[in-house]
Amino acid sequence: MILPVSRPRKVKFILPALTEATSPHWRPIKYSLFPPLGLATLAAYLSPDDRAVIVDEHVESLTVDDAPDLVVIQVYITNAFRAYGIADHYRGRGAFACLGGLHVTSLPEEAAAHADAIFLGPGEQTFPQFLKDLRAGKPERVYSSTAGRTLERVPPIRRDLIRRNYYLVPNSIVVTRGCPQHCDFCYKDAFFQGGRGFYTQRVDDALKEIERLPGRHLYFLDDHLLGDRRFAEELFEGMKGMRRVFQGAATVDSILRGNLIERAAEAGLRSIFVGFETLTPGNLKRSNKRQNLGRDYKAVADRLHSLGIMINGSFVFGMDDDGDDVFRRTVDWAIDHGITTATFHIITPYPGTQLHARMVREGRMLTRDWNLYDTRHVVYRPAILKPEALKAGYDWAYREFYRWGSIARASLHHGTIKHQAKHFFYASGWKKFEPLWDLVIRARQLTRVTPLLEGVLSRVTGGKAEGEPETLVENPTEILTQITM
Repeated sequence: MILPVSRPRKVKFILPALTEATSPHWRPIKYSLFPPLGLATLAAYLSPDDRAVIVDEHVESLTVDDAPDLVVIQVYITNAFRAYGIADHYRGRGAFACLGGLHVTSLPEEAAAHADAIFLGPGEQTFPQFLKDLRAGKPERVYSSTAGRTLERVPPIRRDLIRRNYYLVPNSIVVTRGCPQHCDFCYKDAFFQGGRGFYTQRVDDALKEIERLPGRHLYFLDDHLLGDRRFAEELFEGMKGMRRVFQGAATVDSILRGNLIERAAEAGLRSIFVGFETLTPGNLKRSNKRQNLGRDYKAVADRLHSLGIMINGSFVFGMDDDGDDVFRRTVDWAIDHGITTATFHIITPYPGTQLHARMVREGRMLTRDWNLYDTRHVVYRPAILKPEALKAGYDWAYREFYRWGSIARASLHHGTIKHQAKHFFYASGWKKFEPLWDLVIRARQLTRVTPLLEGVLSRVTGGKAEGEPETLVENPTEILTQITM
């Protein structure tokens, strides 16, 4: 169907629920963290008279009895079947349906059967071209991002379309695209194939976007916030004096190199996601995770702790050198080194990755049921472990790391009572209060938790930053009680 071009369009952007968000293991708070910034970014390219809505099925119900002119759906691997069904439904009602995202880029022929147009790779250049073609009545079937990728002159994100009170971290932001690394289990290389794989905003544009956001807390969703040293240095310098506290992600080698992590801490970095992934050098080499090879993980943890930065450590189970001891070794290391929170994964060979290609060549893939590709299920044949042992070990690791005794033991790694309390409150608050989080989510009161989050993230060592409180929130339980009254 080709849309009429003489009137404003009704445009519906949809993030379908991931399959794991509807499973018995669903943690409501995990899927209420961040709004869909990618869709809000694309919405900024619409004409001023177009009428747009964004529906995130993780935080609100999706109604499908309406009649939008244009439907744009973001597709991940574990929401692919749901996305295809939604697209088929709206096409049947006369809407023009577009699909894009990681999974569409990996398997374009599969996605194309359910769409009027598909988008491969990042959309900052292709989506405005599509809108131009659509207005002319001549849209293409496939829009592929290759040359000319840039974040310059990208219009401000349509944050007016985001329901802030539905998310714990509405102040999420992305100032780069991609990653300079090439791990063989990561989607990145497939998604950015044919063009630049890592690039940044202009620093002044990033700072303007930060200034648009209320409050103090930010979460940078970039794959590697420290990936471009010059950009990061200028960004952190520009953030000094903003009184922000923020979270982000970086690699092992970037934390150990130079003084960039100190600059980040001075600007307000208080928590960081670090991909340790495995304690076994053979696994790192086979996965092409060269940025971790020969690096001292203990030195990474010690440096971050000395700066008052909490650590969310990522660990992967089921690599080819992993035996039955990998679960206990990994959990013990994380606890003994004061890792604040841990994210465990069963290695998952996503289509389009080098890992998936190798597993196919070796005849080790077990299923193409994309609903199972959530890093909680075993979808391939491990080299050493039996599939059921891998799944059992993964489940045990989460239980063991987040036991009350384990949280207390890890918190005692820190040298001061304030640091220990900060670790304990943050880790237990994330994992041990599911009924309370569920109540806050249902009451649409997540933004009222922001003062608690900012308090826990505030600096507790050294001199305090200008205008920044040095101690924790005095009584976190009191704040949570007030929220639920």
